[in-house]
Amino acid sequence: MKKNTSSILLTILFLTFVYGCAATRYQYREPTYTEQMQQGTFLQQFSLEPSLEENILALDPERITERDIQEVLSRAPAPRIVNIHGGIYPVHLCMVSFSEFLIGMGYPEGKIRNPGDGSFSFSCYESSEKIAGAIAWYYEKEGLRPMVVGHSQGGIQAVKILHELNGTFNKSVRVWDPLTGSFEERDWIIDPIVGAKRTVVGIQVSYATAVGAGGFTRFLPNQWVMTGRLRTIPDTTVEFTGFSMGMDLLGGDLLGFGPANEYDPNGKADVRNVKLPLGYNHVTIPATSHLAESQETKDWVNQYVPTEEPKLDVKFKTSSTNILWAADVWHSIKKHWTLELQRLIRAKRGLSSGG
Repeated sequence: MKKNTSSILLTILFLTFVYGCAATRYQYREPTYTEQMQQGTFLQQFSLEPSLEENILALDPERITERDIQEVLSRAPAPRIVNIHGGIYPVHLCMVSFSEFLIGMGYPEGKIRNPGDGSFSFSCYESSEKIAGAIAWYYEKEGLRPMVVGHSQGGIQAVKILHELNGTFNKSVRVWDPLTGSFEERDWIIDPIVGAKRTVVGIQVSYATAVGAGGFTRFLPNQWVMTGRLRTIPDTTVEFTGFSMGMDLLGGDLLGFGPANEYDPNGKADVRNVKLPLGYNHVTIPATSHLAESQETKDWVNQYVPTEEPKLDVKFKTSSTNILWAADVWHSIKKHWTLELQRLIRAKRGLSSGG
């Protein structure tokens, strides 16, 4: 009897070891930001459970549901979101509210907060070269191209960053480490997809957006360099959405009316222009955390289909302030979360097959 008991225990231990390894073999491990990246190592170390990979590849990026987020995307890594708030105190609290909205909708908090100081956003007065260098750092460490959301002067800064990455102002841009809060002595990264060195100049973000960028804020000294450049979007983003609203005294050109507020690509970037209805407030538009507190508004936001002139024809039991802006941005974030994962998985499979 004792011998049989020992045999059973050994069998249980063996099966626990075998199936435990099988269950964790493909478990995704978040990167250790202090690790020094080596050529060709990121894809070799990246792994997800095969069934999860298949589920991600099967997703339609244009139609991501709440269930898709809860059951599929939440089990995989997410791209870094770089928020840039405007300059009038305490407008940064509105970007905190937007971050809370994203978290309430299912986006991982750790991919919004700065890993160094825990903040939710950069200031529009911080160096665009520094933020561009941080984007390069995130891409190298995390393998997914970041997204940039800018509000007011932060919207101008978002476009300025695209130009920084395009080499418009400097031939080289140094990597900036958010953990140490300092520039590194290099202007290159190990591209996680290609597995080889590449310069910071030329790196793309997957999605960038600006709301309320322009108007009187154009005349501030820190924005003079954007004269003649603000409405031109280079190829350093895959997709860009520019939002404007009528009677925008602070951030609208010609009060937000007309083609002076529209953005155009100077290459292959997919650029959309969205006109928000009258009544949207320039200062408070990112204040959206309340939208994630009601299932009714969450459902509407998740089902939103982008359009150039969105309108709200539904009455909710709770506040729906700023819902059109939030829904459009959330649609793009879900879309590029999915596309970036699909890109990474396909690159990994290509490596495995020798392609």
